[in-house]
Amino acid sequence: SCGDSCRCTNSESLMNELNQHPLIQAYIQQNSFGETLGMDFTILEEGNVQYQLTIQQKHLATPKAAHGGVISALLDATVGVGALSAVCVDGKVVSTVEMKVTFFAPAVLNDQLTATSSLIKKGNRLLFLEADVINQNNELIAKASATLNAYPKEKAGYISAEAEN
Repeated sequence: SCGDSCRCTNSESLMNELNQHPLIQAYIQQNSFGETLGMDFTILEEGNVQYQLTIQQKHLATPKAAHGGVISALLDATVGVGALSAVCVDGKVVSTVEMKVTFFAPAVLNDQLTATSSLIKKGNRLLFLEADVINQNNELIAKASATLNAYPKEKAGYISAEAEN
């Protein structure tokens, strides 16, 4: 046995492979919505993604608090890329079928939010994930559970060379 160092190296190698996968890279290039909101992600392992977002003036619904739609979009993106990371090697992409969001605290101007996904169940077509959003003080802002559908990348328009498997 090679101990923890092999597991760590293999895990780091998988993380780098997933972050550089052509479908993940094509998603990053095509995702204007995520860019507009200012969201960035890192795939930690299959199904486990961390998204970052700093609450800006453009995200506010009141003088102090971010709109719930921004938090929901952050959660949707987090479970979406989490699911994508689990199926991209099969030449599939995902779409959200349903998502439940529970809000626990407001996100306010300049909050640095981190959303993290967990893959709970992966079937042939359906995936179930959960995600949490915390702020820089480690306070739970919101939680989501979601079901996503996996389907061939061509149905989503990913047919160019950069999205090839």
